[in-house]
Amino acid sequence: MIEGGCFCGEIRYQIDDGEHLAVTCHCSMCRRTSGAPFVVWLVVPKAGFGYTSGKPKLLDSSEHGRRYFCSSCGTPAACMVDSHPDFIDVTLGSLDCPETITPTQEIYTDSRLPWVMSGTEETT
Repeated sequence: MIEGGCFCGEIRYQIDDGEHLAVTCHCSMCRRTSGAPFVVWLVVPKAGFGYTSGKPKLLDSSEHGRRYFCSSCGTPAACMVDSHPDFIDVTLGSLDCPETITPTQEIYTDSRLPWVMSGTEETT
């Protein structure tokens, strides 16, 4: 079982173990809603995800997507988009052990800030 939650602990969730895709998103909506240059999402089947405590607040961030966050501390927790309705995207940074998962894909790279290096580039 993979577990995680928000900064203050009000929101907690569990994810069934499995091979889950981790994607770095560079879109402007992720930047604005997180206050960060990009967001890494763990893409999991909705059937294998559940909140174990607390209830996140909903933000209809676009006509195609909904984001969920803690109303007490503001931690972004999850996102659901119409393009993959059977999955929920969970912020990797809200996992209890985010270091165990490595992103393997990047999306909306055309929106990547010019000073952010690709996860596939070597650093010197």
